[in-house]
Amino acid sequence: MTFSLTRRGFLASTAGFIALHPFSARAQAGQAHLRLMETTDVHVHIWPYDYYADRETDTVGLSRTASIIDGIRAESTNSMLLDNGDFLQGNPMGDYIAYERGMPEGSTHPVMDAFNTLGFEGMTLGNHEFNYGLEFLTKAIAGANFPVVCANVVTTMGDTPTEDETLVEPYTIVEKQITDGAGDTYPLRVGLIGFVPPQIMQWDRGHLEGEVQARDIVETARAYVPQMKEEGAEIIIALAHSGIGPAEHTQGMENAAIPLAGVEGIDAIFTGHSHLVFPGPDYAEWDGVDNDAGTINGKPGVMAGFWGSHMGLVDLMLERDGDSWRVASHSVEARPIYTRNEDGEIEPTVENYEPVLDTTEEAHEATLAYVRAEVGQTSAPLYSYFALVADDPSVQIVSNAQTWYIEQMMAGTENEGLPILSAAAPFKAGGRGGPEYYTDVPEGPIAIKNVADLYLYPNTVRAVKIDGATVRDWLERSAGMFNQIEPGAEDATLLNPDFPSYNFDVMDGVTYQIDLSQPSKYDSEGNLVNEGAQRIVDLRYQGEPIDDSQEFVVATNNYRASGGGSFPGADGSTIIFEGPDTNRDVIVRYIVDKGTISPAADANWTFAPMDGTSVIFETGPAGAQYYEAVEGVEIEPAGESETGFALFRIHL
Repeated sequence: MTFSLTRRGFLASTAGFIALHPFSARAQAGQAHLRLMETTDVHVHIWPYDYYADRETDTVGLSRTASIIDGIRAESTNSMLLDNGDFLQGNPMGDYIAYERGMPEGSTHPVMDAFNTLGFEGMTLGNHEFNYGLEFLTKAIAGANFPVVCANVVTTMGDTPTEDETLVEPYTIVEKQITDGAGDTYPLRVGLIGFVPPQIMQWDRGHLEGEVQARDIVETARAYVPQMKEEGAEIIIALAHSGIGPAEHTQGMENAAIPLAGVEGIDAIFTGHSHLVFPGPDYAEWDGVDNDAGTINGKPGVMAGFWGSHMGLVDLMLERDGDSWRVASHSVEARPIYTRNEDGEIEPTVENYEPVLDTTEEAHEATLAYVRAEVGQTSAPLYSYFALVADDPSVQIVSNAQTWYIEQMMAGTENEGLPILSAAAPFKAGGRGGPEYYTDVPEGPIAIKNVADLYLYPNTVRAVKIDGATVRDWLERSAGMFNQIEPGAEDATLLNPDFPSYNFDVMDGVTYQIDLSQPSKYDSEGNLVNEGAQRIVDLRYQGEPIDDSQEFVVATNNYRASGGGSFPGADGSTIIFEGPDTNRDVIVRYIVDKGTISPAADANWTFAPMDGTSVIFETGPAGAQYYEAVEGVEIEPAGESETGFALFRIHL
């Protein structure tokens, strides 16, 4: 069963009554309540602060999540606090520590300072832990006062996983003392084993190739869990930085939580990576999970959102079984740090936990100084409110900078003179991030915080060489962003909610239209589903229909070029240039070189006309000030959604 407990009563600062969880309240002799608490995908969001907008926010921050930890612990007789990975990268504080301050001798990473302050007892690695390289990662986790485990990242591979040498310990067995319902104390051996998507070998190839290898998550678990049992683990928790995906196991799968939970011997599973919430409406109709019971393949499991938005709780009622313990029953909850009222306004449900702020204040202040440094000027605003429906200034400036950089890098090489295209996608485009999650830089000075807002990730620049036919297929993959629209439809839903904005590549240097009456050639995962489909029409280079056999250089990033998003022509084999510079650094250098940038979009892509047809899409309410200036598409306001987004209509 799933419990939803009153939120305000559990603040650490609350001096009043704290209700025990039913498991603790009714436990008898030989029964013990163990509460497992999860944070996941913190991404350096320690403070409730949006460094890109340079303002406080109520929707993020480990300091907010932390404020309910004492109260949550007090609801249970026994508890463990664990993190599920992706702590090291994700906002300007992470970049400041990695690129400016570094990890000098004797220093600790501010996230580790926060984790240590809160008394974490274990964690695993996420895929973003590898973004800054292995040396930085090693220094960062060295400051942990608790075990860091990950079983499937291997420095030396043996014949079986249990013969591997792993980057960090594959698992640990924590010796705990737990108290039963009669007040008697017993030892409990809790096994923690960690996993990360094996796709890190694609996404951070430059850092990892030749240094480590990554094994399949489920096969690794099948090898190690029996060994953990042999070593005396009574309860085993899988810390899986992996999402809830297909129910059936396939080799090397990224989102492996369901088949992983099915591995015999695993008692509970923490998930993450997807930035969603389980139990919750995201998984109400999902094969292999029971959203009401909070189970994944029959095992209790939780996914606690992202950036500190939720605290994940798995409550286990344990019973003595001879000289050991077994799980008798469970409950699961993902407790939020804020809610939205009927008007779509955010209402915080917690306060800050001051000890976390105190221990990280120096890093916070240094980050503010770092992001406020000016690098140039923009002659027009940069915003992403309409990046999914029209050519967009926030994407345009990224493309311009990439083209500028790759033109220089191709000079003097065998590829000099080939036409250069640039592929860029919007990162902040609402969706799961909410109606405030957009880039909005006013005309005038541009600071580092604005560049970080334009380009969220520390990707490095890559160039690939592909032919014209593959350019078309690349764009067909991007066009999966849109639902198929029936000609003559009124106010049909335009955007596919399962398609992440970072996979919506706009290709600059060519012109094209997207025919929404056609089905998508690829699904949201990049699988070919309609081989004959053709949404990309009137594709031209320099005004002429594109030559399918002509070679093009495409500027992109390491994630895409190495296979991220499963784009045709981008699997690592077509790379002709690997830059040492991050895409963000290139944007900064481009702005410095130009002094003042003119980011106006050139409307090089549009929707193919469909007479008498209209579609509806969501965007941030603040986009209302810009919609009339959008080129290449007719947009008008169409009301508000129940989730705080503004609705707009396009007449095709």
